[in-house]
Amino acid sequence: MTRARLVLLLCCAACALPAHAFLDDTEARKQIADLRAEVAQGSGALRQRLDGVSKNQLDFANQIEVLRADMARLTGQIEVLTNSLEAAHKRQQDFYVDLDNRLRKLETVPATSVEPAAAAQPKADPQAEMRDYEAALGLFRESKFAEAQAAFEAFIARHAGSTLLPNAHYWLASSLYQQKKYDPSAKAFGHVAATWPSDPKAPDALLGQANALVGAKDVPGAIKVLQTLVEKYPTSPAVETARARLKMLAPQKKR
Repeated sequence: MTRARLVLLLCCAACALPAHAFLDDTEARKQIADLRAEVAQGSGALRQRLDGVSKNQLDFANQIEVLRADMARLTGQIEVLTNSLEAAHKRQQDFYVDLDNRLRKLETVPATSVEPAAAAQPKADPQAEMRDYEAALGLFRESKFAEAQAAFEAFIARHAGSTLLPNAHYWLASSLYQQKKYDPSAKAFGHVAATWPSDPKAPDALLGQANALVGAKDVPGAIKVLQTLVEKYPTSPAVETARARLKMLAPQKKR
């Protein structure tokens, strides 16, 4: 190889070296650009996912608030309904007590039914009777059952000839029942039904007697009283309740 040819080859190699370097740099730049684009695309997707998660969390929080509001509203409605039910029960009790008073005010003892011995007794004071009776009934209505018991006992002792005696004995029995004095309550209810069998209170008194006997753990006795109520007062409003309780108590009788 001649010296001129060697020089020519070296010059060609020197010229080719910058072109190869330039090609490598362009490829590197392209790869960097591709990586940047990929990173940018990945960042955008990640940002969208984060935005979606944040939105879902916000929606979930809103749903929780809505559920809390609904729960508070339903709780309020339950409280309102409970209060309404208690008020309705009290109004019903007040109505029954008021009706009881009005009916008894209309009742009078026929003059022909008064025996000579009774005629010799001091004349009763209807206003005093009604005042004492209403006072005792007011105590029962206020759920002061011990005081009502004492008041009705005093009324019975003070007004032995009053036409309000069936009612007084009935409410006395009810006062005892509310105090869970089941044995004396059952006797007091039974006294009403036995002494005044034609009185409107008699069927309810039998029903009350059965309830008191159940409270006293005398289920057979309660069944017997309920059967008497069904047989003796078949058209009474209390008879449906008596039949329903008989169905509940009858299986216990077979044991």
